[in-house]
Amino acid sequence: MTRPACYPHPSAALLNGAGGLDLPLLDVLTSPVPPGLFNSPVDARHVLCLHLGDPVPVSYRAGSCERQGVRLHGQFCVVPGGSSTRWTLTQPATSLLLRLSPQILNDTAEAMNLGTQNTQLAPAIHIRDPQIECIGWMMQAEDHDAYPGGRIFADSLAVALAARLFAVQSRKPATDPVAGSSLPTWRLRHVIDYIEAHLDSDLTLAELAVVAGFSLSHFKSLFRQATGTPVHRYVMERCLHHARLLMMEGKQSMTEIAMETGFAHTSHLARSMRRVLGLSPAQVRAMMNHGRL
Repeated sequence: MTRPACYPHPSAALLNGAGGLDLPLLDVLTSPVPPGLFNSPVDARHVLCLHLGDPVPVSYRAGSCERQGVRLHGQFCVVPGGSSTRWTLTQPATSLLLRLSPQILNDTAEAMNLGTQNTQLAPAIHIRDPQIECIGWMMQAEDHDAYPGGRIFADSLAVALAARLFAVQSRKPATDPVAGSSLPTWRLRHVIDYIEAHLDSDLTLAELAVVAGFSLSHFKSLFRQATGTPVHRYVMERCLHHARLLMMEGKQSMTEIAMETGFAHTSHLARSMRRVLGLSPAQVRAMMNHGRL
């Protein structure tokens, strides 16, 4: 059977059995879904399919479970990693695919103290959850704008998505995995020093968690608890602060400043400045020249 365009071939890392170590914890793909019947290919990652656009009648089969209905904009289905589902669509559709690494799901389950029997995702269809929708739209916006928040922001969304999926599946409110815990001051200092020394890198949440000596999910919550700021926001603000200092010195081009502060190019730096500061680089320079920054 022809492989649908909405299910691209797994990466070489997955095909080679490397466990997808170089893959992001969460990625997104907006793709057309063809009409007719097809089996979704097996993917090691968990796939959430958010429906975009007009309602579309569909039927869905996973194992012995079969459902029919009309998919509405924002509703999603869950295809657990390592499984395949059979779909029948009466007309073309568009899906926003969120592909989640099993690594982050397992890590989040451990952080939430879930029993091993509760760590597996169940196949589902026609689910609606405002928080998961919001994560989907944020990932779509990140992809559209070439990830101005950097890989660390997508990593943070991956942790939030994993926790929310468990909450939706269990129908229980999510609990704080680090209640009563704290990030030791010396570990926080170590992480902050590492961030300052690597502002020219596209830092990841996993990288910083290793520096701190905690799991991904624990570190994300502990860092925010210790600093009052989400880790992705903290890193972005430090990168922009360093960029502003270099702009004040006036010795480097914007391209050189972007590369030295972890941005892929000048447009990436400009988008991030507008997003966080509400100002373009030209406006920042003008305010600096007038002593207002």
